[in-house]
Amino acid sequence: MINFKEEIAKQISKATNISEQELETYVEIPKDKNNGDYAFPCFRLAKELKKAPPVIANEIREKLILDENIIDKVEVVGGYLNFYINKKLLAKEVIKAVNEEFGKSDIGKGKNIVIDYSAPNIAKPFHIGHLRSTVIGAALYNIYKILGYNVIGINHLGDYGTQFGKLIEGYKLWGNEYDIDKDPIGELAKIYIRINELCKQDESVLEQCRYNFKLLEEKDEYCTKIWEKFKDLSLQEFKKVYDLLESKFDSWNGEAFYSDKMPEVIEMLQKTGELKESQGAEVINLEDSGIDTPCIIKKSNGSTTYATRDLAAILYRARTYDFDKALYVVSYEQTLHFKQVFEVAKLLGIDKKYTDGLEHVAFGMVLLPSGRMSTRAGNMIKLEDLLNEAIQRAKEIIEQKNPELEDKDDVAKKVGIGAVIFNDLANSRIKDEIFDWDTALNFQGETGPYIQYTYVRTKSVLQKAGYLPKVEDINVDYLVDEYSQNILKLIYNFEETLVQVTNKEEPSILSRYLIDLSKAFSAFYNENKIILEDKEIQDARVYLCSVVGQVLKTGTELLGMGMPNKM
Repeated sequence: MINFKEEIAKQISKATNISEQELETYVEIPKDKNNGDYAFPCFRLAKELKKAPPVIANEIREKLILDENIIDKVEVVGGYLNFYINKKLLAKEVIKAVNEEFGKSDIGKGKNIVIDYSAPNIAKPFHIGHLRSTVIGAALYNIYKILGYNVIGINHLGDYGTQFGKLIEGYKLWGNEYDIDKDPIGELAKIYIRINELCKQDESVLEQCRYNFKLLEEKDEYCTKIWEKFKDLSLQEFKKVYDLLESKFDSWNGEAFYSDKMPEVIEMLQKTGELKESQGAEVINLEDSGIDTPCIIKKSNGSTTYATRDLAAILYRARTYDFDKALYVVSYEQTLHFKQVFEVAKLLGIDKKYTDGLEHVAFGMVLLPSGRMSTRAGNMIKLEDLLNEAIQRAKEIIEQKNPELEDKDDVAKKVGIGAVIFNDLANSRIKDEIFDWDTALNFQGETGPYIQYTYVRTKSVLQKAGYLPKVEDINVDYLVDEYSQNILKLIYNFEETLVQVTNKEEPSILSRYLIDLSKAFSAFYNENKIILEDKEIQDARVYLCSVVGQVLKTGTELLGMGMPNKM
């Protein structure tokens, strides 16, 4: 498609002798469509040209030599130049460009992106708190991929640490009281809650738990055997959730994978002279970097920490994947941890491009109306239960609305799980989300099911028409009305929307876009009769419906949602 921003920058460059590349970054899309399709703010040029922005805007306007086949008109409003694109050209460019490959680009060609996401803890319930990391990470994975990046998705399982020392102790004490093979996660969670209570009451039990983890690090046969059993049973349970979400990963290397890679990291840090003894532990002070809390590399009992393992992972990923960016999709509770780890990583002697590419993609917590969830407190909503409940509720609604529908189970799965995923991705990731069943599964308003229903409507139009016109037969004169143009402008900006997602690591930008496109289609559908006697008008409108359907399908699939053909 023609790059309209580039064309506008080219014209302004001729009038100002400022480089096209610089000017293109200034061109923006106005929030109010009455201010044109694109706006150029002259405020940034005021200092350079030593003139008031409105004066600059008028002077540039007088010098512009417009190609009316591209730009219909330019208006000066205050310090802005507002550009109106030729409506027929826009229609022609968009309908010609949209196909099943639409959205794909090579922007990221030759660049490697590592995304660390989901990462549930072994032997703990896979609860709704893990949903956010899983769906945000998956959406970023898909969007980077369609833009041409080489993406590596890593499920950095929480399969190491003191909690396993606790579980091992609990299993030793009460293992024969629980049927772990029948309900692995549920029974292990009960043991975990029970051993935590005992640790609070008896400090010697807590010390034994810590010692158990040290034995595990030292490959003690008994501890390793129990740990492997916990891990295998947990993964079987986790995969049920991943199958429902259709989540896939390129690597399942969890914390334990780095156990034999930590000595090298510790040795590297020792050589820098920055690793200091503090109350029996080994730490790195980061006060010079503005971080008051030291990063603990080794505990006083000799066992390692999350930080040690994350540093080993950074070193391994730099060597193995040669990443340009390494994203960590982890809750904002871990902000200090990642600040520490990213700062200490600079001491590992790896190329600056790797440490510059480290990024914590923080997100808000999932809270219940009653407050925080906690495995120790036992007030969790299991993710598998949530997803199955969503499917069941979706099926009940479908039974009421369309009892004759075929493939109800498949449609209910797409609608139910789509509702949960979209609910999670609809708002800025950094906000805390209070999880409420009624909100998550509301099939009205700005929801996943609303987008799916809009898509089904586009399919219904094509079915009623009985054919899809050829793109070369479309007369774009019938796509210059306000409602058609609103759709076409949105679709034109699809790739730019995906780029914005990766610039901010913010999938809600795409979620908002899909809602806007669905609303624009609903307005078009309500205002324009589509199936009519005039075949030229019908062809144009039917084809526009197919274009909307394709973009909605591509966009929702990038978010991780499935699209039903009927509802």
